[in-house]
Amino acid sequence: MKNFARFASLLVSFAIPCAILAQTAIDPTARMQQVIQNYADSKSFMGAVLVAEKDKVLIQQGYGSADLEWKVPNTATTKFRIGSITKQFTAASILLLQERGKLKIEEPVKTYLPDAPATWDKITVYNLLTHTSGIPNFTGLPEFPAVMRQEKTPDEVIALFHDKPLDFEPGTKFTYSNSNYILLGRIIEKLSGASYADFVQKNIFTPVGMQDSGLDSNTAILPQRAQGYESRPNGLERAAYISMTVPYAAGAFYSTVGDLLKWERALFGGKVLSPASLHTMTTPFKDEYGTGLFIKGEKDHNVITHGGSINGFEASLNFYPDRQLTVIVLGNIGNDVPDTIAGQLGKVLYGEKVVVSSDRKVVPVAPAVLAEYVGTYKSPAFGLTISVEGDHLMSTTPGGKKVPLYPESQTKFFLKELDAQVEFVRDPATKKVTHFLVTQNGKVREVPKQ
Repeated sequence: MKNFARFASLLVSFAIPCAILAQTAIDPTARMQQVIQNYADSKSFMGAVLVAEKDKVLIQQGYGSADLEWKVPNTATTKFRIGSITKQFTAASILLLQERGKLKIEEPVKTYLPDAPATWDKITVYNLLTHTSGIPNFTGLPEFPAVMRQEKTPDEVIALFHDKPLDFEPGTKFTYSNSNYILLGRIIEKLSGASYADFVQKNIFTPVGMQDSGLDSNTAILPQRAQGYESRPNGLERAAYISMTVPYAAGAFYSTVGDLLKWERALFGGKVLSPASLHTMTTPFKDEYGTGLFIKGEKDHNVITHGGSINGFEASLNFYPDRQLTVIVLGNIGNDVPDTIAGQLGKVLYGEKVVVSSDRKVVPVAPAVLAEYVGTYKSPAFGLTISVEGDHLMSTTPGGKKVPLYPESQTKFFLKELDAQVEFVRDPATKKVTHFLVTQNGKVREVPKQ
């Protein structure tokens, strides 16, 4: 689930949108394979990828290991936890109930959950769907790291935030909160008389033909299940345990890339919801969020998207309506690389140039120059210690993870593992290094030297 507890390092994957190297014209599918392989080779990505345009599948492949201990490879049919991609199934279920006359999304939550506190009186079902309720995100509470290990009923999860004050007046702003979708799951159960999992199975998964998807359980035997991992200073480790009763309707589903393609085709092909409901789902209310989906502008086209993040897993599901393009990346390392891969594959499909670390060339830099970059760099949101080890620079996160920096000029360095670019900057008068610039997802961040 997006924003679910995740113990990743402060270094995240970086997209480099501007080309600094000549890139020979290449078939888009072949170039996409190169981009994916770059991350697989650097050991920063394990998972499965599917890319399709209309009815044609361009890529459908597994990368790395589903289980490192047993040396089981990921395949195109490996099952992954998908975190907050679960939310679009919850949103679609609510809209199906509205189509059947069971509820109205403009009605107050209290209409369907009579035990709601007085502070929720102004909150509508639509506010829950669009993350505009003001209800605090329970996964951000101090007690959550302990709570996530416990078996919980939906009502017990709701009790964690039931009496908390609102963060803002309902409907006035967007703040992503998993609490909203826990409540929506409970509404589905109360109005349908079925469990949340059974309702989605009967009304979405079975009709769509999604045979490899469902609500995950820590005790179930699930063939072709991927194990989730986190990156630590000494390498990959098994991800921290989380009871799948806790994320529930906000992030407890598993799926495959093939099943998610079936879902995209059915949803946007009008086979799940009425045109009016699909319009509601894909129309942003605040901050590019519809109901269970983000709708984002990318130059001359839109992308309908959502990610998912839950201990040891990261997922990205993107649909480009103008060309009926689907890009699905499911990973079993708890980092942001699947989001980066999905974004870069989209750029390739639209003819934009993408540069990854395997495209770059290392140049020699004198030891005296490297020594000038040594030190601690810190901003409110980012921190690194730079040292010299042997003949190259080493970056170390506050958590102790070490990643080498490779020079492509006398001042610019890149990370092979994370596809990041760092540029050291000097004061024009003193010639001393004052900060470095990090390019991240097309944005430049300044990090001062301490």
